[in-house]
Amino acid sequence: MNTFGKTIALTIFGESHGLSIGAVLDGLPAGEAIDWDAVRMEMARRAPGKNPMSTARSEKDAFEIQSGFFNGYTTGTPLCAVIRNNDQHSRDYDQLRHLMRPGHADYSGKIRYSGFNDYRGGGHFSGRLTAPLVLAGAIASQMLARRGIISGAHILRLAGVEDTPFKATGESPDMLTALKKETLPVIDKTKASLMEARILEAKNSLDSVGGVIECMVTGLPAGLGDPFFDSVESQISHMMFSVPAVKGIEFGDGFAMADMRGSEANDSFYYDGKTVKTRTNHNGGINGGITNGMPVVFRLAIKPTASISQPQQTIDTDTKENCELVIKGRHDPCIVQRAVPVIEAAVAWTVLDILLTMKGRCR
Repeated sequence: MNTFGKTIALTIFGESHGLSIGAVLDGLPAGEAIDWDAVRMEMARRAPGKNPMSTARSEKDAFEIQSGFFNGYTTGTPLCAVIRNNDQHSRDYDQLRHLMRPGHADYSGKIRYSGFNDYRGGGHFSGRLTAPLVLAGAIASQMLARRGIISGAHILRLAGVEDTPFKATGESPDMLTALKKETLPVIDKTKASLMEARILEAKNSLDSVGGVIECMVTGLPAGLGDPFFDSVESQISHMMFSVPAVKGIEFGDGFAMADMRGSEANDSFYYDGKTVKTRTNHNGGINGGITNGMPVVFRLAIKPTASISQPQQTIDTDTKENCELVIKGRHDPCIVQRAVPVIEAAVAWTVLDILLTMKGRCR
């Protein structure tokens, strides 16, 4: 199934080199205004072909709203958006019907779909499918902002270059919003040029690099989520592992907590006026799978782009022989910077679904 969500459901469709890709957003409340220019700005952050650090494929990611929006507001019926594909070089992928790219879903997808999958540009497995996800998340972000909930992300680490981490107990909405204006969103601006140099170095070596994205959601009330199977961590993790190239996630101090004592890892509570807060946020704003009112903080490991132009060992599924492959086409030497708006969109959709689900229970 290509659908995610309980109270609001997001379905994405299409293939990288098909006529179009898109999304159906079902269950959105009626009467919600949408700033389409703001949505376009988010789409532009993810779009390819803007600088030497990304693929040369040039897609404007212009979208067409087919339904669900009328006279300036959502109607409450399914909102359908279509994004046309305009810059496909499908011939670059002819050999990939039978030559399996290492690190890609070519082989696993071929087995899963008995060879009937569209292999051009990765087909439905392509990062191209994150464009409709960003559209959906940009809409969700506007709805959350009206409810006082803001999310933002930055590149915490890229090819060994470290940025300053978020202040775990919270950052200002202005700071989170300002990061969205940067090509390489970092807190320490001196690290951007160093990261760019590492990306271009990998590109010149016909290689690629990965990194770590840190995300924060502020303004969440305490009490959202469920224990065990539908914990806030579970729902966010489910969505995040749906984003291509995400290979790991941790909340709060995550794996570092394995080396702490309880006295170090526990977040002590206090009253700030009438508001309950914690003095630290090692647990990332979540206790027992439920939000505690502090910012939700998590980090994601993004693997290096699988498509590299160096010779690699692989298999030919036609001849059933081992062989060597040099991947052709246009590819990103690093997808971390383009993944930042995808992660922000993904968490926005997930949080909105959690919020509306809880609201529905309280009616």
